[in-house]
Amino acid sequence: MQTLDPTHLRRYIKSGGALFLVFLVALVFAISCWTIVSAGHTGVQTLFGKVKDEELSSGFHIKNPLVHITELSVRTEDYTMSVTQGEGEKTGPDAISALTKEGLNVVLDITVLYHLQEDKASDMYRDVGLDYDNVVIRPLTRSTIREVVAQYDVKDIYSEKRGEASQQILEVLQSKLNPRGIEVEDVLLRNVLLPENLASSIEAKLQAEQESQRYEFVLEKEKKEAERKRLEAEGQRDAQQIINQSLTTRYLEYLYIESLKDREGTIYVPTNPSNGIPLLRGL
Repeated sequence: MQTLDPTHLRRYIKSGGALFLVFLVALVFAISCWTIVSAGHTGVQTLFGKVKDEELSSGFHIKNPLVHITELSVRTEDYTMSVTQGEGEKTGPDAISALTKEGLNVVLDITVLYHLQEDKASDMYRDVGLDYDNVVIRPLTRSTIREVVAQYDVKDIYSEKRGEASQQILEVLQSKLNPRGIEVEDVLLRNVLLPENLASSIEAKLQAEQESQRYEFVLEKEKKEAERKRLEAEGQRDAQQIINQSLTTRYLEYLYIESLKDREGTIYVPTNPSNGIPLLRGL
């Protein structure tokens, strides 16, 4: 059996290792030439630390092997600031304290629904980074809420104008965040907390207003019912006057005769109205 020269063996090992290394480099290079962006995300391209302007939509893409892809979500997200610990984005209580038009303090729970605009994801990543919800959304939302609440009385923000305030907060936030690449979908003003004594007085006042409105409704209803009865009485009076004017003796005789025709066994004998003697034919 022929033995392999150690020198040749070392050459074979070196050449095999070189081929394996080349294969490995080629495999890594091939893998680096394509990427798959997850559904509901967009891919931001970075080459040597520089962010490219073109985003990659979800799906399969061929790319420069030296380009690094960072995925950002473009799905609807929510940012909640709540008085309840652990319910919002922060671990502790994170409700918003704001002053009303009268200078009274109210505490608000709020949720902002938003999504990142895909065509501005690269700008957001370049200018702000991945933590844009805390860097941009949180401070702008809190300042906007304080700005809007300051335009309302505490009673209004607590009751009938709550929806109006939410809509105004939404519109102001859209004007501030949309140009920065964040599309605000909705603002949910979930709860308004007042000091206990203030809440009790407002609820009592609202109840008194509801009672007053109910009493006014009852009065208006009674007035309409009285007017209906008055018109009904006038109609009956006018009808009786017309009937009295038309009830002549001849008309009453006619009505009496008409009523006799439905009575069996009744024979009508006409009489002379001047003397009451029966009027017989031929006499």
